Amino acid sequence: MTGGFGDAPPIPPANNGGEFILSLLRRPNHHTSPSQQQSQSPSMIPQLQNHNQNHHGPQPQPLGFDPAIAAVGPSLPVRTRGRNFNGLERNWHLEKQANTNNLHSVLGSEIGQSLTNLDGENGEDGKDDGGELDDLGEELVDSLLLDGQSEGKKNQKQSRKESRSDSRGKKILSRRMRMLKRQMQCRLDINRLNAVFLAIYESLIPSEEEKVKQEQFFMLLEKLVNKEWPEAGLYLYGSCANSFGVSKSDIDVCLAIEDAEINKSEVLLKLADILQSDNLQNVQALTRARVPIVKLIDPVTGISCDICINNVLAVVNTKLLRDYAQIDVRLRQLAFIVKHWAKSRGVNATYQGTLSSYAYVLMCIHFLQQRRPAILPCLQEIGHTYSVTVDDIQCAYFDQVEKLRGFGSGNKETIARLVWGFFNYWAYSHDYANAVISVRTGSILSKHEKEWTRRNGNDRHLICIEDPFEISHDLGRVVDKFSIKVLREEFERAADILHNDPNPCATLFEPYIPS
Repeated sequence: MTGGFGDAPPIPPANNGGEFILSLLRRPNHHTSPSQQQSQSPSMIPQLQNHNQNHHGPQPQPLGFDPAIAAVGPSLPVRTRGRNFNGLERNWHLEKQANTNNLHSVLGSEIGQSLTNLDGENGEDGKDDGGELDDLGEELVDSLLLDGQSEGKKNQKQSRKESRSDSRGKKILSRRMRMLKRQMQCRLDINRLNAVFLAIYESLIPSEEEKVKQEQFFMLLEKLVNKEWPEAGLYLYGSCANSFGVSKSDIDVCLAIEDAEINKSEVLLKLADILQSDNLQNVQALTRARVPIVKLIDPVTGISCDICINNVLAVVNTKLLRDYAQIDVRLRQLAFIVKHWAKSRGVNATYQGTLSSYAYVLMCIHFLQQRRPAILPCLQEIGHTYSVTVDDIQCAYFDQVEKLRGFGSGNKETIARLVWGFFNYWAYSHDYANAVISVRTGSILSKHEKEWTRRNGNDRHLICIEDPFEISHDLGRVVDKFSIKVLREEFERAADILHNDPNPCATLFEPYIPS
């Protein structure tokens, strides 16, 4: 089991089920951090690190004031095969187990009373000491309104969406409280949690047997599709292909047909007939969905699959995330833990106004880009070695990531320290009123420069996560005035548990049950 930084081979889990995690979390925590090996960085790494630091402005503040932002680390090599489609890999994006080389604690009890007193003094005036509008105050209300609408003319669909039975979102800290908490140092015994976090991560990795089944099923789909559309390409995308898929995930497939006049509904209906005739089960053509798909289940492997038409941009996004995952293993570790937390706490469903798995992975990448020293580079800011145009969007970045392994070796933060930092940042330091996180630039942009200061139709910009290629797309646009409070309360809950709980993992992943 690795100590959680640099390039290190993950250990295959003995058990991939949820029961393993629960039993693990119930054990007493007495592990210490294993010794860590520093991977050797290639000769170009110092220049890249200098470029990254020079490009992004002033040097960071001391650790206690570090806003704790960034991404995570190297992962698994991928096997590819077949033809190309507009420069994209014709692929089986299966992850192989990596062959890579791899504080003074201030407890809440010590400051609780003083924080409570200050909280009472601050009241609900919605102002920061610097005169900044509180993001849950006046500016938040303005951003929820359609341009030209009065406060009384709220969208009726949104009103229905907000009438949920979720009792959360009523315990968010005041701005004064957050300002004080963001200055707390990491607990002294944080590295004691490394072994538990790594064991959770390893238990979530798909087994080799599961990956073989996915590959066999994908080959079956290729055979069926190529009979009808011999010039088409079939691509895996999403978590099953980007190195961030957990055990027993569904798979997402893109059928790419180079025909500008294609009728997607007709193609999907024909595809559904082909799949059903081959005895695949529960085949449904959802032609009127926002993203039309065919859903099906393979009766042999039990794998659920969604197939869409010409969603090639998602395939490129998948490649970008997979390339980031190969640079430093801490990215995968952090993202798996954050995704598992989000699922346990019920904040991973866009249809309920929370965030997608894709958004959480981008948050992790950005967080690791912002660490000092940086753990991940900004691939779109380095000389481009990969470029493709999809739907008039130019997608270009540096994809020779084998040259970047060891990039973050100057940063010795363990996975436990990074998990603490991630939740500490989103609980206490992120500027929800003004900030946009951007993996594309490896920096924080302002809502003003993105023109994301007001609600536009059903799109709100209460937590802003820029898509790396489709830069007009805010991954946080689905978050509404109800779910932003739920998200923030959950971030604050996680940060408090990680700071104060003697056995935080048991409580951190405790499933949320709606009242």
